[in-house]
Amino acid sequence: MITVDRVAKTIAVIGAGKIGSAIIKSLNECCREVRIIATGRRNETLENARSLGAEVTKDNREAVRSADLVILSVKPHHFPVVIKQVGSNAWGGKIVVSVMAGIKLATLESVIPNAEVYRAMTNVNALVRKASTAIATLNSNSEGRLVVEDLFKCLGNVYWVPEEYLDIWTGLVGSGPAFIAEIIDALVLGAVASGMPRDIAYKAILDVLEGTAVLLKNVDSHPAVIRDEVTTPAGTTIRGLMVMEEEGVKSALMKTVEAAYKRSAEIGNEIDLRIRKELNIL
Repeated sequence: MITVDRVAKTIAVIGAGKIGSAIIKSLNECCREVRIIATGRRNETLENARSLGAEVTKDNREAVRSADLVILSVKPHHFPVVIKQVGSNAWGGKIVVSVMAGIKLATLESVIPNAEVYRAMTNVNALVRKASTAIATLNSNSEGRLVVEDLFKCLGNVYWVPEEYLDIWTGLVGSGPAFIAEIIDALVLGAVASGMPRDIAYKAILDVLEGTAVLLKNVDSHPAVIRDEVTTPAGTTIRGLMVMEEEGVKSALMKTVEAAYKRSAEIGNEIDLRIRKELNIL
């Protein structure tokens, strides 16, 4: 079995924000022998990364130069700045993984020379090592694939997918925790409106969510089968489902994921054009 620390003794996390910090936390719990260097623009970001066990610096070039494996987790519109700061000579021979929304492998490879490049999308559930991460690469036969997979298994489940799915994955999984949190809050407020204290309702719906997820993972059937098992003639559930249909909840959720997917693709196109203009590679 390939382990992260066999190939990557030092990992640089370029951009230790929300996702970067979640990755640092999971890696420190999973790969204690790995040295982690984190970068950030703000002192608060660096202090948080230090509290999670990383060495910290504002020098992106030095962090990349010192690392065997680099995780790019800056906001997409900051990526061209990072490329200018690091230059073209520091990437050679390294494994580079982008978790930036939308930015395509072709764009990454055009500005990160002589590196083994991967594109991944995870989510904030990495904080509790329950993330779902999709990874794509053009490197079909490389030891680096096993290292990258091993790294993201520290965060949760890993799926290798064609790159064409990654923007959809971003809309469904990357943004998914926010959508689900909003749904949970709405259900809790419904209980509050009906007379239940918020703290009880909140704990209860989290139990329902967790239990339903486990149930669906353990039965080989469509979610509608579970729905129908709960729904009895003239009962409470069907009345609630009727309201969901009347209010267009299912359609709204479908459009929500679609809108997030389209924005991810737009971001990729915007950054690609900006990089090509700024670096004169049109």
